[in-house]
Amino acid sequence: MRAAWLLALALCAGSAFAHKPSDSYLSITADGSALHGQWDIALRDLDFAIGLDSNGDGEITWGELRTRHNEIAAYSLARLAVGLDGAPCPLHATEHLVDLHSDGTYAVMRFDAQCAKPGASLELGYNLFFDLDPQHKGLLRLEYAGVTRTAIFSPETARQHFELTRPSRLVQFIDYAREGVWHIWQGFDHILFLLSLLLPAVLIALSRGVRAPGATIAGWRAVDAFKPAFWEVFQIVTAFTIAHSITLSLAALGVITLPTRLTESAIALSVILAALNNIYPLFQRRRWMVAFAFGLIHGFGFASVLADLGLPRDALLLALVGFNLGVEAGQLVIVSIFLPTAYWLRRTAFYQRAVFLGGSVLICLLAAVWFAERAFNLKLLTF
Repeated sequence: MRAAWLLALALCAGSAFAHKPSDSYLSITADGSALHGQWDIALRDLDFAIGLDSNGDGEITWGELRTRHNEIAAYSLARLAVGLDGAPCPLHATEHLVDLHSDGTYAVMRFDAQCAKPGASLELGYNLFFDLDPQHKGLLRLEYAGVTRTAIFSPETARQHFELTRPSRLVQFIDYAREGVWHIWQGFDHILFLLSLLLPAVLIALSRGVRAPGATIAGWRAVDAFKPAFWEVFQIVTAFTIAHSITLSLAALGVITLPTRLTESAIALSVILAALNNIYPLFQRRRWMVAFAFGLIHGFGFASVLADLGLPRDALLLALVGFNLGVEAGQLVIVSIFLPTAYWLRRTAFYQRAVFLGGSVLICLLAAVWFAERAFNLKLLTF
């Protein structure tokens, strides 16, 4: 009854949830040769993959879901491989429920795996939805010997292994930092927002109607030295870092929470505004203030990864620091590649017209599609 009530409640409010990148949440507890797991998978993703709305009325009822439990289990477990010390561990579903996440209703499948004998190395192969949505992520929470570890599965990291020994705090810290690096590198909306603010760093905004000698686009000219471009980038990145660190910490610790629809839509809107500012300058100076203001919103997006994993408080604090530093390291790699290249090309028509102007237009259009998807719960892109 509880499952039916939750599902009915969620379906009544279905239009209130925003579309966000596809994620599933996989929790596994290792206990000797036995493994116990829970897998939360978005109903919208399962419906797209195997079709749950049998009568085509646009709603998934508890009755429709209950009749497809076996198919859900078969489809999902066929895309998860588990092994201990190289020996495969057969999986079988034990219970089906539903639950509400911040972005909608999820099918909850609990499962067990009985391995031949205890082992010291757990191997996991994850391939859910990768053939349908290459941006899908599987967020893992692994518990053993009183330790919680996390990982993110993607098409590039579909197979991972974990040593089932108690890791040091340093090893856990490195794990979280690595996930932070991957999150910023795979978070295209965050990257495009940052790049939109960095693109003008090697240019100087002119007064309206003024064209500088050698400029190939009106309103901008190339900087004469590297130093002002460096300090512009330094201010933007520092402001963005401080801002998203503040809200990442507050949100991950549960001090402040915002609806996913609001956060994800606002992130897409920030990308639109940052790109538009390059096409029609509104904030010609102090772009670091824009970076700070919207960085506060992006921090809530970063925090959703940690919060949805449901880490215990002691692991959460370690995860918070490591993940945040990983995000900063990922940002610095992007900046260290972008700035020298942009400075080298700053006087060329290729940079000013194709990269700066054309790139800003493309970013704006792509972010507009993201905004429509997230604000109105649509599915327009598959990447």
